[in-house]
Amino acid sequence: MSLPEACRLVAGAQRIVALTGAGISTPSGIPDFRSPKTGLWEQNDPMVIACRTTFERTPERFYNWFRPLLELIVRAQPNPAHIALAQLEQAGRLTAVVTQNIDGLHQAAGSHVVYELHGNLRSATCLNCERTVPAQPLLPQAIAGTVPRCSCGGLLKPAIVLFGDELPLGLFWLAEKAIDECDLLIVAGSSLEVEPVCLLPRKALRRAGRDRARILVVNYTPTWLDEYADIVLTADVAEILPQLAQAVSPSGKD
Repeated sequence: MSLPEACRLVAGAQRIVALTGAGISTPSGIPDFRSPKTGLWEQNDPMVIACRTTFERTPERFYNWFRPLLELIVRAQPNPAHIALAQLEQAGRLTAVVTQNIDGLHQAAGSHVVYELHGNLRSATCLNCERTVPAQPLLPQAIAGTVPRCSCGGLLKPAIVLFGDELPLGLFWLAEKAIDECDLLIVAGSSLEVEPVCLLPRKALRRAGRDRARILVVNYTPTWLDEYADIVLTADVAEILPQLAQAVSPSGKD
C-alpha cells in the first residue's frame, strides 16, 4: 500500500482517532522504549525500575533512571507529527488522540481532545497526605537530583502510570468509546506491546461489514495489528502525518 492510498483513506474519513506511542515523540528528541541501543528499556528492566514498588521503596533509584528522560521531556517541542494531528482535529476530522505518552506534546501542538492513558507530568500527589500539587515547580529539583517531597515529608508521585498502577478508568472508557465510534483508526509510533492499551484497536476490529473502521498503521517496526490493517506504512511519522493532514486541507484533494 502506498502513501497516496493512505491520503485517500484519510480524506474520506469523518471520525478519525489517533492512537499514539513513544515513536511519535522520538522526532522531538525523546527516546522510545524498545529501539536497539537507544531505547529506554535497553539497559533496565521496566518491570523493576518503572514500577510502583520501586518508586515507593527506593525513589532515588527510580529518579536515577527517569532523570535523563525528564530532562529531554522538559526541553522537547512538538514535531510535525504532533502538529499534523492537531490540524486534523481543527479540520473537524479527528475526534480524539489516545496516547501512551506522558510528555504533553499533543496539547502543546494544539490538540484539545487527548486521552493520556499513561498519565502526565502536570501534577503530583503525596503518597502520605494525598495532597495534589502542580508538578511544574518540582521538575527542576527532580532533574537536579532531589527527590520531590510534600511539605508533610511524604513522597510526591507525578501523575504518571507506573507498572503496578491502575490506568485511569474514566479515560480508558472514553478512549474505548472514541475508537468504537471512529471510521478510521490511525496507529502512529506505537509498537502495540504494552497492555491494556495495545488491545484497544480490537474495538475497531470487532465491527463487521460496511461499519468496520478502517485502520492505518504508521510505525517503523511491525505490530500485531499489521495483518488486519488496511494500510501499513513503515516510515517516519514526522514525514507521513503532515502529508495525511494535507489531504484534508483546503489545498488538498478533499
